[in-house]
Amino acid sequence: MNGIFDTAVNAFRVESIRKRLLYTFMILGIFMLGGLVAVPGIDGEKFTTLIRQWGQLGSIMDLISGGGLMHASILSLGVSPYINASIIIQLLTVVIPALEDMSKEGESGRKKMDKITRYSAIGLAFLQSCLFTYSTRSALNTSLPKWLNFGLVVMAFTAGAAIVVFLGEKINDKGIGNGVSLIIFAGIVTRLPDMVKTLYAKCVNISDSIENAALGITVGILVFIAVAIVSVAIIVFVLYVQNAERRIPVQYSKKVIGRQARGGNRDYIPLKVNMSGVMPVIFAMSLLAVPSIVINLFMSNTTNEVALWLKNSFTGSVWYYIIYFVLIIAFTFFYTAINFHPVEIANNINKNGGMINGIRSGKPTTDFIKATAFRLNWMEAFFLVLVCIVPTIIGILTGFENVWFAGTSVLILTGVANDLIVQVEGELEIRSPKGFLEDLTIKKGRR
Repeated sequence: MNGIFDTAVNAFRVESIRKRLLYTFMILGIFMLGGLVAVPGIDGEKFTTLIRQWGQLGSIMDLISGGGLMHASILSLGVSPYINASIIIQLLTVVIPALEDMSKEGESGRKKMDKITRYSAIGLAFLQSCLFTYSTRSALNTSLPKWLNFGLVVMAFTAGAAIVVFLGEKINDKGIGNGVSLIIFAGIVTRLPDMVKTLYAKCVNISDSIENAALGITVGILVFIAVAIVSVAIIVFVLYVQNAERRIPVQYSKKVIGRQARGGNRDYIPLKVNMSGVMPVIFAMSLLAVPSIVINLFMSNTTNEVALWLKNSFTGSVWYYIIYFVLIIAFTFFYTAINFHPVEIANNINKNGGMINGIRSGKPTTDFIKATAFRLNWMEAFFLVLVCIVPTIIGILTGFENVWFAGTSVLILTGVANDLIVQVEGELEIRSPKGFLEDLTIKKGRR
């Protein structure tokens, strides 16, 4: 904990890092203020009531938007269109050779991919705005013609999503980086006071239910402390796993260049346990939300038994959590298969004259890395299930479902905060005199 505070203090002492951090805070402040601007032409109370009927889908979208969705603000869509566009482009990169070649062009290719993702996000935002407005059409004001009011709300939602994308890119360009992740982080942080307030209300209800006033107050305080300790323990556990890695030792052979011998050192390949991050959870939740979205959009007042069964089954039932469990495991392996390339890692080791101890070069090295990653995938999948499903189930059984950290929330909070600290520490190390002297010594030794 002291290291975190030391990093923060040292970061503000460096002028360049301080400016970037302050710029990032300013952009996040603009995002939070934007969440208070209501969409014109819509009844906020009716809109909030309709969104609450969406169940877990509405809750997670409101969480990502920083509470803007429930307040019918212009930033109601948050970064969800950009995230969906990023996922789609990433999947298309695997199957479309042109996109795959573009992604390998270095910095210029990255800029082209970012541009495609940006325009795709705005297109998805427009489509999502149309679906939102249609599904909540009963909340539209009647003072204007229906077509004009519909278009006004759609354009407001779409413009808000474009503003969020713009703010995220500004954080990437002039801020500390990870703009979209930091915007999600800010949205979740703003919900923490509501969680504490809900926890306090639950504890007060428990105290009031006990006839002995003194005993009731004591029990209420103990329950509050117990839930707080469990929440902190979950955060510590997630941080530990997110930083955990399997290190594969690699021995590099010596090379004689001119009169100098280079190489011959030992290194390692770090394979993170939580390689996929929170993406498998987002994929699983998005897929499970499809039946509820379709029913809420086109069959909101239906009496069809099949439709009602589907709606109830995908909003927190036993079947929901069973399918959720399976999908998290499946998407963990799927996402790792797309983003992790053991063949390239093995080729890089071979090109640099390296060798994994006891493993021959070529296909055996590839198979060893692939098998190691496969075992780590099982650990990662069960870790995500443990963090996402178990606290929710315990919360439902104990009546504290509204105050427990949701799996997606705690993964994003810890992941973004951890990445931010690592990034700032890297910037400090580069700018420190010690790091400069070490780099200078290394360069002189190579000459």
